[in-house]
Amino acid sequence: MGRKAKTSPEQQINAVKAYLEGNESLQRIADRYGTAPTSLRRWITKYNSMGVTAFTQTGNKHYTRAEKEQAVVDYLSGMGSLNEICKKYKILSDSQLRQWIKKYNGHEKLKASGTGENAIMTNGRKTTIEERIEIAAYCIAHDHNYAETAEKYKVSYQQARSYTIKYETKGVEALQDRRGRTKTAEEMTELERLRAENKLLRAEKEHAEMEISFLKKLNEIERRRG
Repeated sequence: MGRKAKTSPEQQINAVKAYLEGNESLQRIADRYGTAPTSLRRWITKYNSMGVTAFTQTGNKHYTRAEKEQAVVDYLSGMGSLNEICKKYKILSDSQLRQWIKKYNGHEKLKASGTGENAIMTNGRKTTIEERIEIAAYCIAHDHNYAETAEKYKVSYQQARSYTIKYETKGVEALQDRRGRTKTAEEMTELERLRAENKLLRAEKEHAEMEISFLKKLNEIERRRG
């Protein structure tokens, strides 16, 4: 099956308008524009939040900490559905609002986006195999938040991302540093490798369980309001 062609902003706007006219089903319009229904729903949310400018603006929209917290509080207080809150605060996707709700419920501090409030290290540092395993496990368990992981472990954003991707694509052994001539300061015994794999698998399981629990709670809220 061939890869679907990328749709232009103009096509996305036309698809949304076609749906809002109410003459065709979501699936039929998605098929006509060669996209998935989930993508079309995302375009509709963007359009309802910011109109056509949501498809033409460059760069990410930035929100203050107060805006994020107020959006979450409004939703949890029953002042609107996910889509209604997105529209009110001009949030481009309900998945973004879901992430804020998840952080808020987990008692994490919501930080302003794009303000430099949370500086990210650009220069990396040397890490041991144990640290790389710990970093990858933390990042997986915390929804692949590379910036948060980099800040916690005082490594660069690129290191946090690289370690996580290496593990997820090639396994624990990809986290070993094989540069240089010395042989085994970084070599892992079979027992160490198994322990590392267990730690990372526990992180994956924890993340999956948190995701399922969060979605169940969110769906229950939506059902009660429906």
